[in-house]
Parts: sequence; C-alpha cells; structure tokens
Amino acid sequence: VEDQRARWERKRSRTAKELLETEHKYLEQLDLVLTYFVTILKAKGTLKPAALETIFGPLETLYSASHVLSLHLEKGNLGPGLENFCQSLDLYGHYAENLEQANKTLKEQLRKNKSFRRFKKLQETRPQFQGRELEDLLLLPLQRLRQYKHFFRDLLENTSPDTAEYQKLAKAVKSVSEVSQWVQDIFDKRENSLQLLRVQKLLKGQKTQVLTPGRWYIREGWLLVVPSKGEELKRRMFFLFSDILIAAKPCHPLHPLNSNKLSCQAVYPLHQCSVDKVFGHTQSQGGLLSLSFPHKTLLLMSTNQQEVHDWYRSLTAAVR
Repeated sequence: VEDQRARWERKRSRTAKELLETEHKYLEQLDLVLTYFVTILKAKGTLKPAALETIFGPLETLYSASHVLSLHLEKGNLGPGLENFCQSLDLYGHYAENLEQANKTLKEQLRKNKSFRRFKKLQETRPQFQGRELEDLLLLPLQRLRQYKHFFRDLLENTSPDTAEYQKLAKAVKSVSEVSQWVQDIFDKRENSLQLLRVQKLLKGQKTQVLTPGRWYIREGWLLVVPSKGEELKRRMFFLFSDILIAAKPCHPLHPLNSNKLSCQAVYPLHQCSVDKVFGHTQSQGGLLSLSFPHKTLLLMSTNQQEVHDWYRSLTAAVR
C-alpha cells in the first residue's frame, strides 16, 4: 500500500508540474494576443468595438481565470485551485460557440479594413510570434481545453480516493468533460450543416430539400441499382441521412449550367424501411443489399465486399 501511495504521489507530482509548466506557456501565448492585438486595437480604434468583441470573444476573462489557476498551482493548492477554475469553464463553451462568427468577422475586416490588414501583418512579423498567425493563436483556448481534460483525469487517477482533494478533482474532471462534450457538439453540428449544404448545392434545382432541422448526414457513394426486370444495372450516387436516402444520377456532361451536378431520382424515407444483406456474408467479390419500403423494394449492389458491409452497417443504424 505504501509503495502504491508513493508511486501515485510521484506520478501526481509529475502531472501537477507539467500542468503548471504548460499553463505558463498558455498564458504567455494568450498574453501575446492581448498585448499586441486587443490592447493596441482598443487604444487605436482600428476596429469598431463590436468587431473587436466578436473576434476576440471572452479572451481577457479566460486569461484572468488561467492566471488565478497558475497562482494556485504555484502554491501547490491543486484541489482548491481546480475547483475555483471550474467555475470559469463555461467560458470555453461560449468561446467555441462564438468561433465561427469570430472567423467570419476577422475575414471580413481583413477584406474591408486596409489599416487592420496592415496592422495584423506587422504584428505577426514580430519575433515573439515565431511565424504564427492570429488565426492559429485564436484556436489556443480550445486546444488547451483538450489538454485540461487529460491533465485533470491523470491527476484524479493518481490521487488516493480517501483524501478530501479526490472529491474536488472528481468534480473538476466531470466539469471539464461536460464542457468538452458541449464544444464537441458545437463542432459536430457545424460540420453536419456544412455537409448538408454541400449536398444541397450538388443537387440540381431546389426541389429536393436537404437542409432540414434535425437531419444528420451519414455517408455517400456510388452503388449499382439492380432493376426488377431484366434491364441493365444503373449506377447511382446515394446520399444517406438520418431520416432519408437520396438516389441521384449525373446531369448531362454538356448541360450549360448543371454539367457537374446530380439530378435527384428518388427520396426514400427510412422510418418504414428494412435492410437485408442478400449475399455478401462470405469473402466473395462484392454483395447485394435489399431495402424494403412499403411500396417498393430496392436492390443495391457493389463489387466491393467492404463497401457493402459498410453500407449495411450505416443503413441499419440509420433505420434503427
């Protein structure tokens, strides 16, 4: 037991030391942005207050919270320090929510505001920036959030459960995990919106409504449709979402407007669909999937065994 405790203590000390060292480095980098951008821009009035607020978000408050945390860590007050710091963790969620708008405003200002464009370029050439651009530095808080998650978990794993500090660390791990999940959800939703928009733009005309609230993009790919009568196989592009499956075919290559687009052939709702692998269970070439809808059965084929298996998994998950 004593050996185990000594091992825990060594690991814990190492982690606490690394947390403090990396916190100092993080503060230095935030300080660069605040000193060479926020403070000077405020004083010079190069950016309007609203634009400044949007681009940099709650960066000053994040800096203050980290500064207080580093003071606690320097004194060895690990538990109380993290407990106090966790009250500011929501700021990271708000920072992530604002990031898309921040990037948009930054690009806009760089396009429209010549003096800001010159100012940004000049500041980034300073040796302190080591060749990094403002855009890279604005991602630091979210990178740091990921690091906190690992540090806090390591500290908890190497703290004896019968100490008062253990409870405080457990709370900190829970808080940082919840905020990390919140941030992940923000990015997942954003990525999903981009995928829906991309597919909407790929399809000719506006008849097929891809952009629907609550819809999630899953996958896409070319599959062969096996016709019910003895016609030849048709190659179609399929888009799978959480509630529908879209079949599309390429528009005519010489079409003046839509040569690189797809024409929607059918939209299949998944709520009354059942999926079966007709063959493709063995290691033979390719396979066949059968999709049964109330008024239609769709046979889809691929010569790639793995592809059939992946589609089967995705389809059954979406239907479920």
